[in-house]
Amino acid sequence: MGLTRQYLRYEPAALFGLVASARAAVAFVALRGERGRYVAVPACEHVFVWDTRKGEKVLILKGLKQEVSCLCPSPDGLHLAVGYEDGAVRVFNLLSGESTVTFNGHRAAVTALQYDHLGGRLVSGSKDTEVIVWDVINESGLYRLRGHKDVITQVLFLKEKNLLVTCAKDTLVKWWDLDTQHCFKTLVGHRAEVWGMALLSKEKRLITGSADSELRVWDLTYIQEVQDPDEPESKKSKGSSSPGAEENTEDETLELDEHPEERIVKCSKVGSIMREGRDRVVTLGTDRMGKFLACHGIDAVLEVFSVLSEEEIQKKLEKKMKKARKKAKQNSEEEPEKSVELSLQEEIQRVTNVKASSKIKSFDLILSPKGELKMVLLLQNNVIELYNLDLSAQVPQAVRVSRITIGGHRSDVRTLAFSSDNIAILSAAAESVKIWNRSTLQCIRTMECEYALCSLFVPGDRQVILGTKTGKLQLYDLASGSLIESLNAHDGAVWSIALSPDQHGFVTGGADKCVKFWEFELVKDESSVQKRLSMKHVRILQLDEDVLCVRYSPNQKLLAVSLLDCTVKVFYVDTLKFFLSLYGHKLPVLCMDICYDGTLIATGSADRNVKIWGLDFGDCHRSLFAHDDSVMYLQFVPKSHLFFTAGKDCKIKQWDADKFEHIQTLEGHHQEVWCLALSPSGDYVVSASHDKSLRLWERTREPLILEEEREMVRIVAGERQGETGLAGKKTIETIKGAERIMEALELYREETAKLKEHNAICKAAGKEVPFPVNPILRAYGNITVSAMSSELEESLLVLPFSYVPDLLRLFNEYIQLGSDVELLCRALLFLLKIHFGQITGNQMLVTVIENLKKTTISRVSEARDVLGFNMAGLQFLQREIEAKEEVTFFADATERFEEKKRKRKKKEKMILAVL
Repeated sequence: MGLTRQYLRYEPAALFGLVASARAAVAFVALRGERGRYVAVPACEHVFVWDTRKGEKVLILKGLKQEVSCLCPSPDGLHLAVGYEDGAVRVFNLLSGESTVTFNGHRAAVTALQYDHLGGRLVSGSKDTEVIVWDVINESGLYRLRGHKDVITQVLFLKEKNLLVTCAKDTLVKWWDLDTQHCFKTLVGHRAEVWGMALLSKEKRLITGSADSELRVWDLTYIQEVQDPDEPESKKSKGSSSPGAEENTEDETLELDEHPEERIVKCSKVGSIMREGRDRVVTLGTDRMGKFLACHGIDAVLEVFSVLSEEEIQKKLEKKMKKARKKAKQNSEEEPEKSVELSLQEEIQRVTNVKASSKIKSFDLILSPKGELKMVLLLQNNVIELYNLDLSAQVPQAVRVSRITIGGHRSDVRTLAFSSDNIAILSAAAESVKIWNRSTLQCIRTMECEYALCSLFVPGDRQVILGTKTGKLQLYDLASGSLIESLNAHDGAVWSIALSPDQHGFVTGGADKCVKFWEFELVKDESSVQKRLSMKHVRILQLDEDVLCVRYSPNQKLLAVSLLDCTVKVFYVDTLKFFLSLYGHKLPVLCMDICYDGTLIATGSADRNVKIWGLDFGDCHRSLFAHDDSVMYLQFVPKSHLFFTAGKDCKIKQWDADKFEHIQTLEGHHQEVWCLALSPSGDYVVSASHDKSLRLWERTREPLILEEEREMVRIVAGERQGETGLAGKKTIETIKGAERIMEALELYREETAKLKEHNAICKAAGKEVPFPVNPILRAYGNITVSAMSSELEESLLVLPFSYVPDLLRLFNEYIQLGSDVELLCRALLFLLKIHFGQITGNQMLVTVIENLKKTTISRVSEARDVLGFNMAGLQFLQREIEAKEEVTFFADATERFEEKKRKRKKKEKMILAVL
């Protein structure tokens, strides 16, 4: 058997060049005791927490592979719930930066997350059209709610009632009773998708945003509240349908009640607030206090509205009434019989419009104790902007106080290059070129440029050259960060640039069907005594088609040119005579490279194939189906016949050009990969993508075995139907959890049988013999079988029934000992629920169930008594502290501040009146 060739694995080393992804929403988070300073933003699969004052990254919440699709901070500010593209929800601790809980329940991306007001429950909505309610404290799923027919866009808990409101792209707003876990009301008044909604005025008003410029406002009446408790049942049923009955006749809304429960809540449309934007609502939200409402469309304008409180509405009504009476007196009329009412536009007033520097993708609001409204905007072009709105001003105007931009480009990076010493990385986009330090990943230079398509470091690494979309060659000096020279090189875009192996010059290929040869020269600078570097055009090669890519052979004898006619032509460099034509691609060759010894040339095309050719005769050695979309970039690893390709399918792949084998796939980017660059040592790969991120990959010392790489990934499938169901889903982890439980039970059975046999031997011998300890238990001690709390039900669901009797007996023993009573009872009740028929029909388990009944009731009663005693003790301590310090425990500081301010103003008015 021959020796297998060893390859070394490339691993992800870093993600940089990204301020924030536009996929999920931005959110203010409380960190280091401060609110309104730190913001959490999605960054591909991670979450970055930025300090808006310093413009620094202070915390990275590391994800796995899937892109972040949703964020929601907890009410206490200590945790952040993060939804991912694969349907997982992870809860991070903001103090430690670690993930504390993972929930797996959705089959598609999480699109909406919301905590209840205490932070004990979390609700998630997804692209799979389902809503799941999770118990954060118990780390488990409560139930799954089905009913929507399209992507869930927003979910809201009602604080006062145990109700949930959801909206989706199926144009419906649904109301769910969480006590009975069913949908009791559906609003169908929207003609297009419902993109967002918010609760206002202490949850007595609902506002929804759709695909038009109208924000629809609905009044909520909780029917149970307005009924008299002493009223007879017959009257109650009549009264429940009477409020708003007249309004409903001409209202555009229809209420389809799956269960006619008008007694819970009554929803009636009161009007609309008109937005200035004509397009759809992208984000609609309020601050935590519900005093301000803001929304934006697909443009760069954020519209901010102020919502009047009940006291402010009352004052306005009194003023209006006075004016009406005064007017009636002047006109010698009787006092108006009807009470004056405020219009919807007076209750929800437009404050200002905030114009951002680019399209807004999401926002968040927070009202500071100073009375300022802080607004953070996540923009489409990799920028975060923070605005302050001074509410005390007569005409409030938003002022931009900070802008985080230094960490990345405004547009997609289209070209990358490594310096000869492997230390500096060049990245260039449509507006700027940046130089990064590879070890620290800090941006050390930013220079403005035109739309760059190709680049290289000049030998010596002190200057860089860019080829632009307008046909210019731009030469930059890195020490001063200035543009030294700009030449009109081509009449069309400069698609490719290649340094000559002797390092005396370079070659460019453009859309004007020309290949131009350039040499470096030193010229006298008019402004200084010293000479500076310049570029001199020496030769031109005219061709019949646009030039897409050019590459020198390492001995500088041959020049390969890729043309728009899907061929690659090879010329002699000295005479520019034609040597070879490589044809076979169905679409143009976008990238190519020649290996270090000049024997092979690899070409990557828009037809998704990579072809490997011999440069001696131009024969095609092998054609490889490389990517699921266009191959955008190709480069050989220095001093080897291995090469990397980057594709529009978001993947980077490594190949062996000798054995024609796929070695490794580097997955990490979430959108098209435009370009990559290998360091001269071959130890590092840097790549750029449409997701705005730059990624660094490092070659490790770990050998890569191809057989292991090709092993099939086990796919788990499972489906359940119905309006409600289990919150979790079957995953690799749940099956592993079930396997661990089965292994532990097998070990328990073996050891129990051995113990019985040992006792029989001891009895027969008439003396005690030491029991031989199992080597596994000797090595590891008492093994704890771990199945994640959030995946417990799914693991038990996979467990075969043959293991259940032993598990029930063990539960009985452990509950008697009083350890983990809550967890054991949860597992016990779930097993009884799913195996009820088999358990009740098994005579052997009757005594076990009877014993479990006694022990469970007694232990749960004890736990309840302890909990009740502790609660009573804590309440007593709270009353003692309140009495001693004469303050309200856990009172909101902002409310106290506002109250003091009102009292001070009232006092000042009284003094002025007396004077």
